[in-house]
Amino acid sequence: MLDLSLRARQILYAAVTEFVATGEPVGSRTLSKRGIELSPASIRNVLSDLEEEGFLHQPHTSAGRVPTDKAFRFFIDALMEVQKLSKDDDQRIRSRLLDLQPNQSVLRETGRMLSELTGTAAVVVAPRADTLTLKHMRFIRTLPGELLAVLVMSNGEVQNRFLKAAVDEDTLVKIHNLLDDVGEGRTLGELAELFARRLATERVQHDALRKRAFELGGAAVAHVGDERSVEIVIEGRAKLLGHIDFSDATGMKGVVTALDETESLVHLLVATVEAEGATVVVGREAGELGGGQLAIVRASYSNGRHSAGAVGVIGPTRMDYPKVVPLVEATASAMSAFMGRGGTTTHHDEDDD
Repeated sequence: MLDLSLRARQILYAAVTEFVATGEPVGSRTLSKRGIELSPASIRNVLSDLEEEGFLHQPHTSAGRVPTDKAFRFFIDALMEVQKLSKDDDQRIRSRLLDLQPNQSVLRETGRMLSELTGTAAVVVAPRADTLTLKHMRFIRTLPGELLAVLVMSNGEVQNRFLKAAVDEDTLVKIHNLLDDVGEGRTLGELAELFARRLATERVQHDALRKRAFELGGAAVAHVGDERSVEIVIEGRAKLLGHIDFSDATGMKGVVTALDETESLVHLLVATVEAEGATVVVGREAGELGGGQLAIVRASYSNGRHSAGAVGVIGPTRMDYPKVVPLVEATASAMSAFMGRGGTTTHHDEDDD
């Protein structure tokens, strides 16, 4: 952490919070009215030092100063005090997901809710295919020598894939019973590893039914991440486009382009899956996304046991981070609770045969 004096920290904090509130360059006279017990001349000296160290810059010679990405990063990491989430907002977040109707999309409703709470665009990345938890796996005979594998997930999602295999109906019943014993409650990624391990054992190689069952199960869950692109939902585009910081043509173009770059957004959001709580990407930390004028507050959610997807908000770099960070964290927590309700049966591999 950069070693700034207490005075420099105090003035940088005031400069950042004033700029977030007004969007206007901040001058020494403005800060002297904010309760800083220094003369305008002394404040100007500190502002000049902060500018020299890369925390501030002057748009024009006679103008006040504007915080840089470096200033926002220091503010987020060392200066800001995250607001405590109100009981009303906490209840609103949890109730919104608990009250979902069967025909409502949890991703879309979560995005709408987070956009409403933060006043900017919200992004929700669906769980990766290999983190989805299996509820049932069934094989249906279709054409001669062909089976349809039907995978029903604990969140209600259904995946189908065709397999080349000739199996009679009686054998399928036995296979279903066997796979039910080992499959329910595991993620597709866990199942792929489990079936591969089982097939490598001498016991399974000498048991025709188990070998056939694990071969079919392995084929059904193979390449689970290859059959669909990662789903991403963006809500509140108009709120972000309508922000005063992007009112000119260049700013608006940057926002529109950023919202269309879904692969970049997914990459930025899922990069946080191993982090605890919310993390923030400011300006050029996100590369050229939005011309360096955007910030993303992001947090991962789990399916009960494993990190699955992510939620986040996109806004201008002068976002109200102390307010937004706890809202994103609470939304991710509510999503984890919602996803975990789908079934989190724990298995012990040595007994699953």
